[in-house]
Amino acid sequence: MPRVCRDLFRAILVFSLATCEAPGQEWPRFRGPNGTGVSDARTIPASWTDGDYRWRVELPGIGYSSPVVAGSRLFITSGLEDDATQVVTCLSIADGAVLWQRKLSSAPHPRHPFNCYAASTPALDDDSVYFLWAEPGRLSLVKLDQPTGQERWRRDLGPFLAEHAIGASPIVFEESVIVPNEQDGASSIVALDRATGETRWLAERRTEKTAYATPCLFQLADGQLQLLVNSWAHGFSALDPRTGETLWELPILNYRVVNSPAVAGGLVFGSCGTGGIGRQMFAVRPGNPRTGTPPEVAYELTGSLPYVVTPIGVGDLLFSWYDKGIVTCLEASTGKIVWKERIGGEYFASPVCVGDRLYGISRDGRVVVLAASRRFEELARIDLGERTNATPAIAGGAMYLRTASHVIAIGPVE
Repeated sequence: MPRVCRDLFRAILVFSLATCEAPGQEWPRFRGPNGTGVSDARTIPASWTDGDYRWRVELPGIGYSSPVVAGSRLFITSGLEDDATQVVTCLSIADGAVLWQRKLSSAPHPRHPFNCYAASTPALDDDSVYFLWAEPGRLSLVKLDQPTGQERWRRDLGPFLAEHAIGASPIVFEESVIVPNEQDGASSIVALDRATGETRWLAERRTEKTAYATPCLFQLADGQLQLLVNSWAHGFSALDPRTGETLWELPILNYRVVNSPAVAGGLVFGSCGTGGIGRQMFAVRPGNPRTGTPPEVAYELTGSLPYVVTPIGVGDLLFSWYDKGIVTCLEASTGKIVWKERIGGEYFASPVCVGDRLYGISRDGRVVVLAASRRFEELARIDLGERTNATPAIAGGAMYLRTASHVIAIGPVE
């Protein structure tokens, strides 16, 4: 990449990290730009009926991965239950037409009863799709061309050992695609060259229970970028996203990590748990190796803690959506609870914020819409009619909801 283009990319990245909102047309990774789950769209309704769907498309197999969107195309993965074949489908966001499908071979392998063969969300850059999938005992990443689905390169990332199968997702950063691979076997975080698939850096990690967190970026006041990664083995940790150097870590998470780090109020939030229940949740003030400032726990949260569901920061508030149907709104910088309400249901999908509304989807396919404010207000409940564990995507003024076997579009095409 020419230096002028690289510097422009970095400037745009810094701006997007500062605004923490989807720019309207793109949703390039799990939970959108930098994993915030926040969009400034204004055309998505608070409530709807089946008659309001712009389109609804059935997918081959089932999946719990999220849709990703670039320009006029949506990309989604699914897995065939009989032989674990992975299917990457490209849809037109205008009408849901299938533009192409690409099948990637696999074979049945161990997974959690609540998991499936397609749980990792693809990542996008300007012209490619990066998809991470597991075969029995192996982990692979493939690069596909966005317009055609043609394979550009494929990397065998080595042995993969995880009793509950795969769940973390890759992210794109500058010239790299970064893959979290903290598993029951030899663990690492690896950055591959987007153009060639060759290794740019590899950070070896300690082996502990498989982590399912997808990293995000954090920008310090001095402009330094840190790659945030949560896991049982390392707790809270930060790497240099350009070199893989470990910048700091705070090993305080004593159970399995399933959800992803969230950022709000200048703090990093993470939780861990076991048996389907969150057991610990902390707010951490990131360290700064340039100034010799170590990371520190700002505060610890207790009661109704999320395990699979990732919290979401909206302005100066953090919304913690407990898997068992309790939502807590708190001041992110202080931990002061603003309100805490039971909404019912069980949740694996993480909430998204669209404008001033939160959308959370229960495992039985019921969308709960809340006001993203200091006052609790339930705005709507909508039944999708099918189970779902997938976090929705927002792009081009529309929301794309993924059930186990369908993708649904609600809202206009901008």
